[in-house]
Amino acid sequence: MKQHTVTDSPYGPLTLVAEDGVLCGLYMTAQRHRPPEETFGEPSSPDEGPFAEAREQLAAYFAGDLKDFTLDLSLHGTPFQRSVWDQLRKIPYGETRTYGELADALGNPAASRAVGLANGRNPVGIIVPCHRVIGASGSLTGYGGGLERKQRLLDFERGSALF
Repeated sequence: MKQHTVTDSPYGPLTLVAEDGVLCGLYMTAQRHRPPEETFGEPSSPDEGPFAEAREQLAAYFAGDLKDFTLDLSLHGTPFQRSVWDQLRKIPYGETRTYGELADALGNPAASRAVGLANGRNPVGIIVPCHRVIGASGSLTGYGGGLERKQRLLDFERGSALF
């Protein structure tokens, strides 16, 4: 059974989605590849089930007190997508990696474009830190939540901006 709730953040409302009591989605407003609202399941209290812990960890993250999320996640995607999302969780707070570096880490140096596509389909932004991936030249490229949000997250993690 799917359920969802909406919580506030420095980016505006975040929609949290859970399936069978495990977080499976975090979506920003106007996010690219955001699933249709009707797929999020029934509305739920933000203080119930997996949402309470997710909200608590997100609040600690935005306060600068949490560097690594420890939430149970249920990520639905292809085996390749899930392997990319696993690599994203290994990028340390405040650091970045290029799409090519992620492809190398996966043992497939020619897959940087496929890594980018999988990165863009990450269903749990912020918690699975797809914002930490940059272009080979160091430029900000693609982010489902928009490049401005990506820059703000990176600046925040590097200590040059506060929410």
